[in-house]
This record gives sequence, C-alpha cells and structure tokens, in this order.
Amino acid sequence: MKLGISTYSLLDAIKAGEMDVLDVVQWIGDNGGEHMEIVPYGFSLVDNLRLADAVCDKAKEVGIELSNYSMPANFVQYSEEKFEEEVERVKQHVDLLARMDIKHMRHDVTAFTLPPEKRTIDYFENSLPQIIEGSRRIADYAAQFGITTTIENHGMAVQHSDRVQRVLNAVDRPNFKTTLDIGNFMCVDEDPIIGVKKNLPYASLVHFKDFYFRPYDAHPGAGKWFETSNGNFLRGAIVGHGDIEIRKIIKLIKDSGYDGFITLEFEGMEECREACKVGMDNLRRFWQEAQA
Repeated sequence: MKLGISTYSLLDAIKAGEMDVLDVVQWIGDNGGEHMEIVPYGFSLVDNLRLADAVCDKAKEVGIELSNYSMPANFVQYSEEKFEEEVERVKQHVDLLARMDIKHMRHDVTAFTLPPEKRTIDYFENSLPQIIEGSRRIADYAAQFGITTTIENHGMAVQHSDRVQRVLNAVDRPNFKTTLDIGNFMCVDEDPIIGVKKNLPYASLVHFKDFYFRPYDAHPGAGKWFETSNGNFLRGAIVGHGDIEIRKIIKLIKDSGYDGFITLEFEGMEECREACKVGMDNLRRFWQEAQA
C-alpha cells in the first residue's frame, strides 16, 4: 500500500494563497506521504509546461511519486463538433501525462453538476453512446503511452456502482478501469460497503474520504452540507471521524489483494493541513490494525 494525498485536499490553502502546488509536493513529503494525485484546481499544468516540469522535479527531490491525474470531462455534448472538441481537449491532458511520466488518469464522462432530471437512469442510458465512445477514444489514445484511464464513481449521473460497471463493460479496453472512491457512493445513497464490494475487482486506484451523514428529515443547519440525490445530507469529514465504516472497507480492500496507491481526499470544514495529517495517520493505523 502506498499512501498519498490529492492536491484537492489542500485546495483551501491553495485558494487562500498560503500554498502553491510545489508547496503541496513538499508538504506531502514532509508529512510521510508516498505519492501525490494531481487535481488541477487552483492551478493549471496543461497550459503551463514549465510548472509541470517543476512539479516533476520537485517530486523527485522530495522522493514521492506522481500517482494519478484527475480532471473534469463531459462527453455528453449537443453536437458532434462539440464532442470532438472535448475528446481533443482531454487528449491534450493525456499528452501532459506522457510528458510528466504519470501512468494513471481519471476523467469524468459527464458534467459533474447536473440537475435532478439528468441524474436519472433514462438520462444515463440515453447518454451511454457518447460516454462509451469518448472513453474508448481516450483509452486507445492513452494506451500508446502505457497510461491507464479510469472512470470514477463521481458525478450524480455515473456515481452508482452498477452504472460504473455498465460503462466499464461497454468500453471494454484493458487499460480502462475505475478509480474507486469509497465515499462517493453515498452521494447517490448507496451503501459504501456494498459499492466497494461490487467495484473493487475493477479498481486500479482507491480514494479514501469520509462523510458525516444526516437523513433527509434532520436538516443539520449551517456548514458545508450538501444534498444527496435523494435529499439526505452529507458533509466532508476527516478520514476516520465520519460515518463511513473505514476499518471494514480497509479489510475488504486488503482481503482482495489490492496493494496499490491509496489516495486521501479531504473536503471538510476543518483546517485542511491538520485534517490531512490526521486522516493519513488514521489510514496507516487502520491498515496496520487490519494486518493483526
């Protein structure tokens, strides 16, 4: 198991001007992380190759790996021209990964923010041809660089374990797998343990996050709460502090034989650096306890 952090987890500090992406690399190394996942929010690399090269150099200096690159993408377009534009845009990011020698990529397949009428099974099924074609095109393009591309259970349209599997099976490419996020199933009211059990065989990378959960009829008041697809309430938590049964999921993952990258994601209300350090320490401790 290699434990690291997504740059998204430190986005509050980046947005506040307290850190830049090179500081994030240093922070991960200083706090025992073994890898960094790049999520280009608060900075951009695809149009700043000098910074991309600097990130690579800094990672080598600090002694951490660049494990993954996660980006938004939307293949569900209203015209063939717009679809082709989106495919070409995502290919530019694949080229960036080849330059940076990053071998794993997660791209979305629909817009992340969707109204309720676009979270339905009908919308998903009607959008499948574009989702499949776009994902195949990117996977085939990335294959020449030895890059694995992935779909995450992310975004209300394709967040359910069955829908992820539907896309994986239809795309049918050996280098197209899933970035398995243990928490995101909750956004569509799926039990994380069930979602993990179902999609773990297809996983090439695992995200760990945690949520506080409140039912639809118990509005929690102010704070970074958001609604699930069925009107329940979630708020990001420090990993190990929330309502997800992290220890059980770690045992599932270990028992499956998975021993790759584990990426911590934090999106809660606490100070992000302290939250990430506590979350990493918890994950290490839980992992070791699962060996006993």
